[in-house]
Amino acid sequence: MRVKVAAPAPALESPRRNKRARETMPRKRWEPRQRHRCEVSVEERFVRARHARGNAGADGWRMSVSGRPRGVVYLVGAGPGDPDLLTVRATRLMRHVDAVVYDYLVSEAVLALVDARAERIYAGKRQGCHALSQEEINKLLVTLARRGKRVLRLKGGDPFIFGRGGEECEFLAAHGVSYEVVPGVTSASGASCYAGIPLTHRDCARAVVFATGHLKDGSADLDWATLARPQQTVVIYMGVTRLAEICRELVAHGASPELPAAVIERATTERQRVVTGTLATLPAAAAAAGVQPPALIVTGEVVKLRASLDWLAARPQPALAAA
Repeated sequence: MRVKVAAPAPALESPRRNKRARETMPRKRWEPRQRHRCEVSVEERFVRARHARGNAGADGWRMSVSGRPRGVVYLVGAGPGDPDLLTVRATRLMRHVDAVVYDYLVSEAVLALVDARAERIYAGKRQGCHALSQEEINKLLVTLARRGKRVLRLKGGDPFIFGRGGEECEFLAAHGVSYEVVPGVTSASGASCYAGIPLTHRDCARAVVFATGHLKDGSADLDWATLARPQQTVVIYMGVTRLAEICRELVAHGASPELPAAVIERATTERQRVVTGTLATLPAAAAAAGVQPPALIVTGEVVKLRASLDWLAARPQPALAAA
């Protein structure tokens, strides 16, 4: 009587050995050759990385677990006014959004670049006239995002420099809303460049200080002793309505009355105006010229360089965007 003995079962191979065996097997003619990582371009790796994070396309559109679009808020710096100063990322997002919530400082030329089909909501703030309070803006952003919308929060200058971008990001994060921050050319940089006033110079400005002339409580109680230090440039945002008070406090805390100073109104637009003088003379000169917000105040020895660096005056007109 014959006894049939079963053949022993093949030993299980580890996944690593199986992978190595597949790599050594000859490739069929119809199978595409798998490219080595070194053969993949940097651009392609970047695109793969974006898709791996859940993004789809240039606008970063995400999908929720249920397959429905998940809302996202883009806090975008619109720069000081000239649309040519927008970043590439900003212009790309402006063409792929469902709603835009914009500030008073966003110029019409910049707003014209936003997708015409997008819902437009004005949330600007002027002295004594707020379309929406900051709390209402925060809630609005969350509401729009929860509806699955791609929301463009368009801010003048840079979102994180006196733009309340930090407050809005905190609120979005606390409510579980995805967001992205796109930097912009801050008004101090744009205004000084277009006015021919460098913010730093090795001969007369070793530091730059940005300050706001309008605090949260409505006062202008600044660190005047720090702002009055020599060998620095001071740029004051939202302070033109208190220009006389600002110049007076700087002099009272040690700055020379003859320190050069300037006011730059509607910087980088075709309506830009620059009024120069000293801490002693600038308030009267600005009042005579009828300077109105939005405007920046610049103090420091660098203001004197405008006489030789005013490149914009020599540029053929029209050169700037409409405000």
